[in-house]
Amino acid sequence: MAPYPTAIQQTLKGHTGPINDVCYNKSGQYCLSGGRDRTVRLWNPLTGMPLHSYNGHGRDVLGVAVASDNAKIASCGMDRAVILWDVGTGEILRRYTAHWEATVDFNEEASVLASGSFDATIRIWDCRSSNFQPIQVLEDSKDSVMSVQVRGAEIIAGSTDGRVRVYDIRNGHLAEDYIGAAVTSASLSHDGNCILVSTLDDTVRLMDKANGTLLNEFKGHKHKDYKVNSVLSNTDAHALSGSEDGNIYVWDVLEGCTSATLKSHDGVVTTIDYHPQDVGMITAGDDGLIRVWS
Repeated sequence: MAPYPTAIQQTLKGHTGPINDVCYNKSGQYCLSGGRDRTVRLWNPLTGMPLHSYNGHGRDVLGVAVASDNAKIASCGMDRAVILWDVGTGEILRRYTAHWEATVDFNEEASVLASGSFDATIRIWDCRSSNFQPIQVLEDSKDSVMSVQVRGAEIIAGSTDGRVRVYDIRNGHLAEDYIGAAVTSASLSHDGNCILVSTLDDTVRLMDKANGTLLNEFKGHKHKDYKVNSVLSNTDAHALSGSEDGNIYVWDVLEGCTSATLKSHDGVVTTIDYHPQDVGMITAGDDGLIRVWS
């Protein structure tokens, strides 16, 4: 058995247009997707069954996230809304209208949401308050914030100004690393020591979180024009990325070499998430299909 996913187990069909974001829940039992058809969809990736469709966005859904308690999900889109949903009922619990949000994530307690926007800000929202204004606005980016990830008291943000920023919200500290090319995705490794960064120069980079040192570069995929994200496997042994040529690329993190090129979709593969526990992943993109891999 390969140490990374190589075979398509299921194809999830339901979206009527390109898919912009997919993610697993904390256990990997469910997955969530959002797309141009303005819907957020919940699936069982093992059986391929659609479980629920959440309708409330007026335009394309760009980002989705699942709370750690599985009771709430969040989505954001081109209608300038961040929506907090009740998973079971499909009811809209909160609708935060702000700016044109590209990406969204929960903190561990699911008490706070962070959203990154095309207006170059990160907004932090209190999910429990009846106040619909952000509790904090971070305005350090010079261009669109394309990815936000909340881990503990830190927010990892990637921006098209070519920088990765790590905010320590508790201490009010900001660390900035200049990458150069526009950043479309930045995510923390599972051990918390590294950041995997995708940029619009056909490159994925592994950076040392503590000092910004470049640890490795991964190339071979096509990434020039679209928001494409990358992930590390749950063991941090492999880096995986979508690509504009319809393939998934898998690299050995230590060697830096390509382990596999997996033919996966027609058109751009924009989004990928790795299973939190098992050897598995979900991928999606322009063809409106979600592939479940093992």
